[in-house]
Amino acid sequence: MDISFLIVTKDRTADLKVTLDKLYKIIDLSSHEVLVLIDGCVETEALVAAYPWVQWTVLKESVSASPARAILYPKAKGEILIGLDDDAHPLTTNFIERVKHYFKTNPNLGIIAFQEVRGLFNTDQDALQQVKIGEDYLTTDFIGCGFAIKKSVYNAINGFPKWMTIYGEEPAVALEVLDLDYDILYSYGLQVNHRVNVIKRKQQGRNYFRFEHQLRNSLRFYLVYHPKPLKKIVRLLWHNFKKYALSDVGYFKSYTLVCFKTLFSLGAILKYRKPVKKSTLVKQEELQSINYN
Repeated sequence: MDISFLIVTKDRTADLKVTLDKLYKIIDLSSHEVLVLIDGCVETEALVAAYPWVQWTVLKESVSASPARAILYPKAKGEILIGLDDDAHPLTTNFIERVKHYFKTNPNLGIIAFQEVRGLFNTDQDALQQVKIGEDYLTTDFIGCGFAIKKSVYNAINGFPKWMTIYGEEPAVALEVLDLDYDILYSYGLQVNHRVNVIKRKQQGRNYFRFEHQLRNSLRFYLVYHPKPLKKIVRLLWHNFKKYALSDVGYFKSYTLVCFKTLFSLGAILKYRKPVKKSTLVKQEELQSINYN
């Protein structure tokens, strides 16, 4: 098996259907596979019978994004694992062959971060008009809506962390890959259309759910991976207190809740503690980060 496409989905049945229809047009089932995990969504289970060529994993209760990926990814048989959001699909012509070419010509490459073309478009050709041109570069991170990782590299790390929820699991995987001295490459030449309503998202304003989970996972990230996490944690808490908690009652409640939960679960979190090399943190600071805005 050459390629495994992996998708975790929850409450986006229509989006997932579009993605699966798009993938079916570019795959060869003799050498490619598509695996989908339904994270506690009864409505989406109706698609199982309609897409028998998909390998389905159905969870009756939601476990959140990162634990769901931790369940799904070990099931893949492909030499290259391609992660997509349920509302994202490849745009690039000869997408699969080009992904394989990147890994073949770059033996030290662990992860490819795809260019995200964000928005709702009438056709893929319209989406391609928004593609940015540039020179590929080594980076520190990727986002889950579109990336590829070698299975051998994924198997060599701890995988997606079960101790995280959503918003932050990709940096954990990226840091472990860098710590094994593999490269992460941002590719302008490989694009996915992330079909989000950009205008609606900007109008949504405060997002307490995202804030709470990002703060929670960031605290856990430092506790698990950093050799000396205290200074990072103090800066993180002070920044979020000034910028968010002092500005809004909802943020203040989320901030306080996360702090107390982290304190009382400290013992459980520290069981996963595995600090990365200091040289990895230096390399991370020197590498260019991705600007997805």
